[in-house]
Amino acid sequence: MNPQIEKILKLPLYQRVLILVAVLVLLVGAYLYWLYIPAREELATKQSQNSKLLIELQESRRIANNLPKFKAEYEEMKNRLDLALNELPNEKEIPTLLSSITSLARDNGLEVLQFKPENEAVKNFYAEVPVSLDLKGSYHQMALFCQAVARIARIVNVKDIKLSKPQQDAGITLLSISCRTVTYRFIEPPSTEKGK
Repeated sequence: MNPQIEKILKLPLYQRVLILVAVLVLLVGAYLYWLYIPAREELATKQSQNSKLLIELQESRRIANNLPKFKAEYEEMKNRLDLALNELPNEKEIPTLLSSITSLARDNGLEVLQFKPENEAVKNFYAEVPVSLDLKGSYHQMALFCQAVARIARIVNVKDIKLSKPQQDAGITLLSISCRTVTYRFIEPPSTEKGK
């Protein structure tokens, strides 16, 4: 036998028990330090990741379950946007829209004395297209004209109405009317692909 082991075996019993306990404590400490504690930390990390993934899975399932609803909402919003964009004419439609406004004035018995387009005022995604009008006719004819403009499918506002110089003509009171009609046109956002 090994002389060192023989030396340990010749020691009194309490010393041999102490050496055995010390060796066991060292083995248990090494096991805890190098195996058990890292495994516990990894287990805690994996459990944390697992709970996060479960939450994400539940959220994804909730979204997936509501996907038809979200698609329907998207389609409805898209249709509403298309309807709103239809009310904003593009640049090509502005001349015909303005000529239809003067036609409405004539159709309702107003005499168009002056038709003067003004400079556009550019806003975020649209531009205001104002036109000054000088008209001659009765109050009732002007009201009918405003009502006809309100029925146009496009957005057109009649602003700054001024009635002046009343004159009697064959029992009808004719007024000099000045107003501004303002329509709006959609402005396409600048495309980044055009520069490429």
